[in-house]
Amino acid sequence: MKRTIRTTALTVGALTAALGLQAGPARADATAPRIDLRVLVVSDGGPATDAIAAELDAAGTPYTEVDLTSSTRPTIDAAFLADTVGGRPRAKFQAVVLPNDNPFAAGSAETTALAAYEQSYAIPQVDAYTYARPQAGLQVPTSGGYSGSIDGVQAQVTAAGRAGPFGYLDGAVPFEDNSPSVGESYAYLSTPAPGADFTPYVQAPIPGSTRQGSLVGEYRHDGRRELVVTFVYNRYQQQFRLLARGIVEWMTGGVRLGASRNYFAVHVDDVFAADDRWDSQLNCTPGDVDCTNGAGVPSPIRMTPADVDHATAWQDSHHFTFDLVYNGAGSVDQREDNGGVDQLADRLIADRDRFRWVNHTYTHAFLGCAQNTTVVPWTCETNADGSTEWVSRNTIDDEIATNRAWGQLNGLPLDNSELVTGEHSGLRILPQQPEDNPNLAPALNDNGVGWLASDNSRDPAQRQVGPAATVARYPMNVFYNAGRASEEVDEYNWLYTSRAQGGSGVCEDSPATTTCLPAPLDTGTGYHDYIVPLETRIALGHVLSGDPKPHFIHQSNLAEDRIAYPVLDGVLDGYDALFADNTPLVNLRMKDIGTELRRRAAWAAALHAGRVSAYRIGDTVTVQAPRGTDVTATLPTGTTLGGTAFGTAYAGETSGWTPSAGDTLTFALPPSAAASRSAAAPAAGADTTRAATAPAPPTEVPAGVTEQVPFAPDN
Repeated sequence: MKRTIRTTALTVGALTAALGLQAGPARADATAPRIDLRVLVVSDGGPATDAIAAELDAAGTPYTEVDLTSSTRPTIDAAFLADTVGGRPRAKFQAVVLPNDNPFAAGSAETTALAAYEQSYAIPQVDAYTYARPQAGLQVPTSGGYSGSIDGVQAQVTAAGRAGPFGYLDGAVPFEDNSPSVGESYAYLSTPAPGADFTPYVQAPIPGSTRQGSLVGEYRHDGRRELVVTFVYNRYQQQFRLLARGIVEWMTGGVRLGASRNYFAVHVDDVFAADDRWDSQLNCTPGDVDCTNGAGVPSPIRMTPADVDHATAWQDSHHFTFDLVYNGAGSVDQREDNGGVDQLADRLIADRDRFRWVNHTYTHAFLGCAQNTTVVPWTCETNADGSTEWVSRNTIDDEIATNRAWGQLNGLPLDNSELVTGEHSGLRILPQQPEDNPNLAPALNDNGVGWLASDNSRDPAQRQVGPAATVARYPMNVFYNAGRASEEVDEYNWLYTSRAQGGSGVCEDSPATTTCLPAPLDTGTGYHDYIVPLETRIALGHVLSGDPKPHFIHQSNLAEDRIAYPVLDGVLDGYDALFADNTPLVNLRMKDIGTELRRRAAWAAALHAGRVSAYRIGDTVTVQAPRGTDVTATLPTGTTLGGTAFGTAYAGETSGWTPSAGDTLTFALPPSAAASRSAAAPAAGADTTRAATAPAPPTEVPAGVTEQVPFAPDN
């Protein structure tokens, strides 16, 4: 027997009948509804719905977006939301995301249709950013709450939040405060309205009181469930990145296409070689192409055995593994110059199984065009007919194969399919070399290379170069030519200050440069006080966005002052302080990162082409995708596929990739997944009429939300 609940002036039964919807979620198995695994995102063009859509995109979770600002948008009515397939009622969306608790005009038929749809099929609704008010289950902020900035505030996940959708977090949710002059966060902090069935999941102290105000909470009313978010955010801000997984978990009930994990890998380039040192007088690097006509005297930076010991101890303490990207000629030269002795190589080779190893070519030669280094910036040499003079296929072959042979001779555990060329050379580099060296792809084929590193700042998208797919790497702004903190700061000042301040003027010439300084940093304190926090924030931003691309530094950064470690400590220790043990950082080697990127691209293409369908009926999830496309899903622990356990555990759920042969994939959910989808009775005293009819009032959006302050993680 179905329970009747009043909403506006109609019973649910009468309302759903009027709209042509199937009433009541509880029905016999034979008539259980089909719930399509797709999210409806209703956007007003604001940053909050954009952020949630970006999270769904990144995870590979399909959604349909309706832009309320478009005159050609579809009407959200019964036919848009539900229909019948093969005689079975179908809900076209498993969740609804609205910009606030009611973005429509008073008395809107679309509001009525959504309410009936959510009641009939037990579809959850996310209010992406809304004013705290009784219609959202909260008291207005003027009743003992707070409206205003929460820059720098540390919120907390409640016990209910940790037992529910935010159980992957340790508890703390710090809000960014990157600029003292720009507002970055705004919130309406309030407590549940009298009689409201409201459970706070994330809350923060209400200023001037000892009470906590809700930032994220669940409101159950009128046979509906809403996740009420009362702070504004954009897709880059740390507070959203921390909560994004839980928002999606809540709206999908842990059953969805797509998956999200947090990754971090660090490549250490030029191992066994030495890196030239920055000259603070010449403002260039003697021995490298930025010092013309042999200016200055090279001063190499090279790791020592003690640096190797520090690296292995650091790895052990952080449960992390470096990828050492090596040049064998560096050791050969060292032995030739030192009577056959190379203590660094001896120590690294003895500890070779403590690291992952990647071929970086034998001498670190530039493998693109032949370079004219008599000018700054360098240019490509040309042949007599004006064509570009390219480094030959034989030269590239020799660099790859000789380094591989040297590594094998010394017992390095290599994967021969991986390659990082010196300076990512051979690949296009603007403005000097706008195309790949045409000899690169054949040489990669000669040597069985399947994964080739590229520089994310120049070549971010994965692409094919002959037999190899690129794996873009994030360059950390910890310079290759700095072994000491003071050198790093001096070069940083040169690059990012004005000519009047003694700098290069690059910020004057290229105003879009995001790391410009208002004044030079103190060389004694600037590294730890400014550069380390900034680089930590940027790298952690990549991690929290679920981006698997590796970061790269250089062996010089593990030598002398070991300047890389404060940044790496900031990322790893910062992550550990935020996440529960069930959500570890995933530390992959290069080929596995490349595989992840390739799978994601193929999956995104299949979704975009409309070639994926997925739905749930009771405890069965059915997915169909194109042959050869791996399917990604997040499902409850205990889910099976063809009688075999699906996926691996992460963040309290199970997720993974499954190959598709083009046939139907049928996942069996465990009995524990049969969580109640029943409608909630209205709480005593709740005003259901206003909840269905009153549009949400306008909310504040500070400048720091519409423009990233000071840097977006992809800058």
